[in-house]
Amino acid sequence: MLSFTCFLLICFLGSVPASARAAFNVSLPHQHPDPESVVQDVQRRLNVSLSRRQALSVTEKDQCLTGNPIDDCWRCDPNWYNNRQRLADCSIGFAQGTLGGKGGQIYTVTDSSDHDPANPKPGTLRHAVIQNEPLWIIFSTNMVIKLKHELIFNSYKTVDGRGANVHITGNGCITLQSVSHVIIHNIHVHHCKPSGNTDIASSPTHVGWRGRSDGDGISILGSQKIWIDHCSLSYCTDGLVDAIMGSTGITISNSYFSHHDEVMLLGHDDRYLPDSGMQVTIAFNHFGQALVQRMPRCRRGYIHVVNNDFTAWEMYAIGGSANPTINSQGNRYTAPGNPDAKEVTKRVETDEKDWTDWNWRTDGDIMVNGAYFVPSGAGLSAQYEKASSLDPKSASLVEQLTVNAGVFGEAREETGSFTGGGSSSTGTHNTSSAGSGDDGDYFGMIFGSSAPPPPPATSIALICLSLLIILILYSITNQGALPPLLSLLLF
Repeated sequence: MLSFTCFLLICFLGSVPASARAAFNVSLPHQHPDPESVVQDVQRRLNVSLSRRQALSVTEKDQCLTGNPIDDCWRCDPNWYNNRQRLADCSIGFAQGTLGGKGGQIYTVTDSSDHDPANPKPGTLRHAVIQNEPLWIIFSTNMVIKLKHELIFNSYKTVDGRGANVHITGNGCITLQSVSHVIIHNIHVHHCKPSGNTDIASSPTHVGWRGRSDGDGISILGSQKIWIDHCSLSYCTDGLVDAIMGSTGITISNSYFSHHDEVMLLGHDDRYLPDSGMQVTIAFNHFGQALVQRMPRCRRGYIHVVNNDFTAWEMYAIGGSANPTINSQGNRYTAPGNPDAKEVTKRVETDEKDWTDWNWRTDGDIMVNGAYFVPSGAGLSAQYEKASSLDPKSASLVEQLTVNAGVFGEAREETGSFTGGGSSSTGTHNTSSAGSGDDGDYFGMIFGSSAPPPPPATSIALICLSLLIILILYSITNQGALPPLLSLLLF
């Protein structure tokens, strides 16, 4: 009888509309109960930084503040390198509160080699990221780390490339699987290739067999509280960033993406219900040269796309399936010359009658060169601008906020080229204290009021769910016997 009940439950979930299923999705660790409040907090932090910048003189503005709330949180300290862990206080969006290696020792990578993934050498990046304790990982010099296989992280790690020119490339690249509280900052990731079918260490005491990887730049699986900031990503075999299998609490910010087809995938499969709890903030990034699609491509979840600069795509910018919520605010979308690729959005392999109630909003976005965003669901109530009503002030704001996207000091057109090397010696540990910041009390919003949240599940679906629960309880109470009426219907 138990198998029969499970069969009924599976059939029921498959038949209920996506909007109804969202009402009883399984919650994920670190899934925020009120994503709209996170969106408002991002807006508040942005307004605080912009207000501080506006209050300064022209000379002071040139020296420090940009209005970008992440950068302004730590870069204005001329001695930031003596307090590196302050960076952990600067995250925004759904990854806010990500600790990384905050409170842990400083680990200095001094060896760029990666000879033995099952038994990594002290001083290498691989040795650092698998340790059990929190670590703040920095680099002794410029280096190119050519991976032999996937670089598998343990929890509570920060990879901080500030002060060095660090490239991660080769086989597998970065894998964040079943971990939490990881910060990856100021690193180049490129030319990543599939690899695997080998033993790889994931902690000092665990070595496990790994199948073949996809060749993603950064692969996030079943992980929470992940913050990727000021990275430059390009030329990978599969995605530049993929977040799947129940990952949530993610922010991807201040990064530069270029020279790639399928840029970013958020969500494992249309039928994978746990990804309904996925929450991702995509903020202050520059989607640049030679990109084709998936910026991002979303399945389920709540995706906040805010103040990014989309300067290139060949097919579409933002796509999705399986009813994701997409909240697009204050972005600049510059369409390609191809008249058949002007639309920012794409509902992937879904008929219009099935996506009309999906909540895709556009609020304060700037459309350039004929770009247009097709909203739906609750998003239809939001106002948005066509190319003919381009607001230069808003466009200038996006440029200002994304001016430093990518690795600091990098010429963007050179993304993917690299030089440098590393020495061979052991890593060093020393202590460092973390700072704190205050975002102030300015609560003005630069965007208009957002659209209301999606409507609740239909009453019919809830009635069906109640009947199913009654059926299960009846079967258990009566040792597997079916109700008489249902027995007649089935037999």
